[in-house]
This record gives sequence, C-alpha cells and structure tokens, in this order.
Amino acid sequence: MPKWTIEKPEQLRFGDVSALSVRIVAGRLAVLASDGPPTLEVSDIGTPPLLVEHDENGRLTIAYKDLTWDGVLGWLRPGRRDTTLTITVPKDCPVQAGVISASAVVAGFERRTNVKSVSGEIVLDGVSGEIEAETVSGAVESRGLAGDLSFTSVAGELTVAGGTPRRLRANTVSGRITADLELPPTGHVSLHSVSGEIVICLPDSVDTDVTLRSTSGRLTAAFPGLDGSDRPGQKALSGRLGGGMASVSATTISADVTLLRRDQ
Repeated sequence: MPKWTIEKPEQLRFGDVSALSVRIVAGRLAVLASDGPPTLEVSDIGTPPLLVEHDENGRLTIAYKDLTWDGVLGWLRPGRRDTTLTITVPKDCPVQAGVISASAVVAGFERRTNVKSVSGEIVLDGVSGEIEAETVSGAVESRGLAGDLSFTSVAGELTVAGGTPRRLRANTVSGRITADLELPPTGHVSLHSVSGEIVICLPDSVDTDVTLRSTSGRLTAAFPGLDGSDRPGQKALSGRLGGGMASVSATTISADVTLLRRDQ
C-alpha cells in the first residue's frame, strides 16, 4: 500500500480512487470533483506532517496520525497545524471531509458526502446524493443542493441557497437555519431548533403541506390561507399550498419561524 509523509509543499497524483477520507485541523481545504487524474496539492503545511495512504482497494486517506474520523468533533489537542490542501477525485467518489477550525469547500460530488467541523465553515457547492453534515459551531452553506441533506449542530448555522432537496433534515440548538428552496413533488423538509431562528423561502407556485410550530417564538407566513392556533405552550400555522404534494415542517422552542414567498 503506497504511503507518503508530507512535510513540505508537494503535489501527488494517484491511480483509481474509490473513496476519499481527509481530516485536517486548521487552514483551508478544497475537495473538488474532476474528470482528470486524482491529485493532491499541498501548498502550505506546518507541523506535524500529514500522512497519505492509498490502499489496494483505491481508498485514499489524508490525515494527521492522531486525528481519527470519529474523533473530529471531540478534538481538544493544542496547536494550530495549519495546512492548505486541494484534492481532486472523481465525482462519483464517496467523500469524508473533517476539519477542526479550517474552512472547507466540497464541490461537484454525486454519491455520498459526509462532512464534520468543530468551528470551521463548510461550503457544499453543487453536491447531490446523500449528504450528512455535523458541526459544533461551524456554519454549513449549501449551494445548488440536489438529493438528501441531514444537518446536525449545536450552534452552527445552516444556509441552503437554491436547493432542490428530496429530503432536508436539520437539527440545531441555537444555530440559525435559512433555506431558499425549490421543492420536487415528493420533497420533504423537516427543520428543528431550540433557540435558533428558522427562515424558509418557497416559490409562490409551490405545492406543499406546511406546518410551523413554536412554543414561544413568533410565527410569520407570507402565504395566505394557513390556519393558526395558539394553545398554551404551542403556537402553530398549518395548511396546504397548491396541490400539497411535498411537505415542509419547522419547529422551535423560543425562536421565530418565518415563511417567505418568492415571486417567479
């Protein structure tokens, strides 16, 4: 199994890559889908060195020795470990990308993508398929989403811009959720927050069932025809928009929920 120890700026080219796992601490990470040969470009690196392995099954692993995938969210070791990486692999390659405080861009993948962050910002650009994102306080921004996205965070924000999700599930404690969506007929959106505000924007011709709930937050909807209820400990707005084939639900404890309408 080929192995490399990266201690200085360097470029590597690989044979077939069937899966990618990359984990860094600080700096910048770009993981890009490409039709060309799989490559790694390290343009800046501190200490300790990065370890690179490409096994006989095509799995490519790029990480620090003491930073495991399961340990990303619990990382407590001191030191910055700055590095700047650009990785290209095929668009149908499953990707795992974990960062501590680094910023990351993951772009163009079509199968399964998993990202984890402690405080670093992650951008998912044109990523489809099955996507899982988990952060502590790091923000996640998704552009051009198609497929399934599951997001879990304590205080991190989620922004979905121009998304057409089959499934969108988001759970935060205090992070804000903003979703500007086009819904396919079977699209299902479920957003939950304790104290983070939720803002949803849908086209005026959307076909979906809507349920907005909050214990003490304010509920606002730009679409007419939703029925409101205000019982002790639970406010709700619900109803059917258009044909009502898709579904959208948003629930908070103390935060506001806003449903906006986008003219087409």
